[in-house]
Amino acid sequence: MHDAPLIATIVGGIVLAFFFAAIAHRLKLPALAGYLLAGVVCGPFTPGYVADGNLAHQLADLGVVLLMFGVGLHFSLKDLLSVKAIAIPGALAQMTAATLMGMGLGWILGWPLAQGLVFGLALSVASTVVLLRAMEERRLMETERGRIAIGWLIVEDLAMVLALVLLPALGATLSGDGTHSPSLGELATTVGLTVGKVVVFVAVMLIVGKRVIPWLLQVVAQTGSRELFRLAVLAIALGVAFGAAGLFGVSFELGAFFAGMMMGESKLAHDAAEETLPLRDAFAVLFFVSIGMLFNYHVVLTDPWVVLAALLIIVLGKSLAALGIVLAFGRSLRTAMTIAVSLSQIGEFSFILIGVGVTQHMVSKEAQDVLLAAAIISILLNPLLFKWLDRFRQRLDARDAARVAATVVTPAVEPLTLTHLRDHVVVAGYGKLGQLLGESVLGHQRPLLVLEEEQDHVAALRERGIETIVGNASSDPVLEAANLPQASALLITVPQAFESGEVVRAARALSPALTIIARADSDEAREHLLKQGANLVVLSERELARTMLDGLPAPTIAA
Repeated sequence: MHDAPLIATIVGGIVLAFFFAAIAHRLKLPALAGYLLAGVVCGPFTPGYVADGNLAHQLADLGVVLLMFGVGLHFSLKDLLSVKAIAIPGALAQMTAATLMGMGLGWILGWPLAQGLVFGLALSVASTVVLLRAMEERRLMETERGRIAIGWLIVEDLAMVLALVLLPALGATLSGDGTHSPSLGELATTVGLTVGKVVVFVAVMLIVGKRVIPWLLQVVAQTGSRELFRLAVLAIALGVAFGAAGLFGVSFELGAFFAGMMMGESKLAHDAAEETLPLRDAFAVLFFVSIGMLFNYHVVLTDPWVVLAALLIIVLGKSLAALGIVLAFGRSLRTAMTIAVSLSQIGEFSFILIGVGVTQHMVSKEAQDVLLAAAIISILLNPLLFKWLDRFRQRLDARDAARVAATVVTPAVEPLTLTHLRDHVVVAGYGKLGQLLGESVLGHQRPLLVLEEEQDHVAALRERGIETIVGNASSDPVLEAANLPQASALLITVPQAFESGEVVRAARALSPALTIIARADSDEAREHLLKQGANLVVLSERELARTMLDGLPAPTIAA
């Protein structure tokens, strides 16, 4: 066991994570709680087996790299630029507010200015792994809320890259050490070089990577070897991440994100995502185990009020700042609440930053323990906050519908007025599936009404003269305005089973005789939608199999 620390760390972490995750599942707690507890058990602060902490953290870094690569595969440059107006100022303003709150706590506790600054910065940045897991579980990656959250993360990532470069220089300045204190010109040069490297890296990826990576993937795919294709995907993801860090000084995570985004330009992007999924999930588990290993539970007993204050800054202070910023940009309350809850935790970059602070003698070990304790508690609370948000989703939708009714639609017309269409087909959700259905309905010369809340889709629909009701399809005012009793059918394209089920339930209550057809991605979701009142639920895999079998040639009859 001691002769093979890497194997021992992987096996011990995964076995303990499985054991405690199974217990957490039995107690109806998030599996994430089991992963963290597994880390505490194999950490240095509890008796018994102690895993190699350095190896665990490096394995966890691999998980974050693969996760960010997967995000990049599904996140186009257009998506990133579409949210820059809110993601850049929003992330910077939220980070500033959280940093000032952390510095305020440090001032109350009598900490040096440098320690308060590093502590506040560490509180300001959310965990990529935690946020993306929550987004993927709720299938929010393709929504405006998901795009804003990911764009927000990228801005935080870039800010942390700059902070890690400047931290030693700032520490010397703030500590008052005149011997090593850099001048303002030296600080400006350091900042300029760092920003310049990031700009050059992004330019290289957009100019060279955008062409070379999809081409290379296509060449490998033509060999017909699935094993070679899988190896090529991993080589590109890890190679670009490592090269970006070594050559340009950006983080592994940011390099992997851009590698994925450039690979997303290829038609083989879906296959690439599937190939990295098993490794991504396994290493993500090790990430949470590695966090648990850092936890020194004694700090909760010795400094409970300091831990609580730090936790309140993360969960309450930072979230309220994000909530106010998103609302100030005119986004819906549901979007603002989703972003606020998404950011109400801290993770990997916080640990890296506070670790550098300790190494540079800017931060005490006690402050690091406080941050780790608050971080772990915030990560445990985050799934519960999302569940709380899901419970209040209908109320948020109702408020958003009222806001839309007051602001959208022409001033001379009463908002959300009853449509005059009759015998029309209502399509709820105008993503890729909704667009295909809508084109088919129009092609058959039938009246079409679309229920959509994404402003980009709404604008495109109205440019084409297609009648659209703005709002979430599960809210009663929106469905009432769709005049369902006079409609011929309701086609629900929403992929989330819970949200789709709410649309079915509300629509059936308004029109008992209406034909309702919905989509589902699993047998459980299909059963749920049928119970809610759908006439027909199309299961994607089953319909795909049926279509493929219909294309089989008829069997030849031997003479």
